Amino acid sequence: MALYDVGLQPERTELAWRRTALAIAVGSLVSMRILPVMLDSALWIIAGVIGLIVSALLWVAARARYRAAYRALEPVEDASRLPDARLLLVSVLFSVAVGAVALFAVVSAAAER
Repeated sequence: MALYDVGLQPERTELAWRRTALAIAVGSLVSMRILPVMLDSALWIIAGVIGLIVSALLWVAARARYRAAYRALEPVEDASRLPDARLLLVSVLFSVAVGAVALFAVVSAAAER
């Protein structure tokens, strides 16, 4: 007897992580276009590049997590080796870092006026 519906939960979870990675990539591309113009410094492109790198790493990690979850849920494998929450931790830390950079940008822009 299978521990889960074959083809449902692991795939939905991977698709959710892919959407998250895609949203980070789109936000990074938009920031690469807007931030240098709004803040008068080409150095803000670096924030977008970092975001693109993180989104690519998140995409790859989501695929690896899917494979690990799928193998762990197969009846012949030990179900005690399910993937941990490292991927979630990385995405939370990235979001906090983006928020801190955005706060810094807003405060520095307000201080200049």
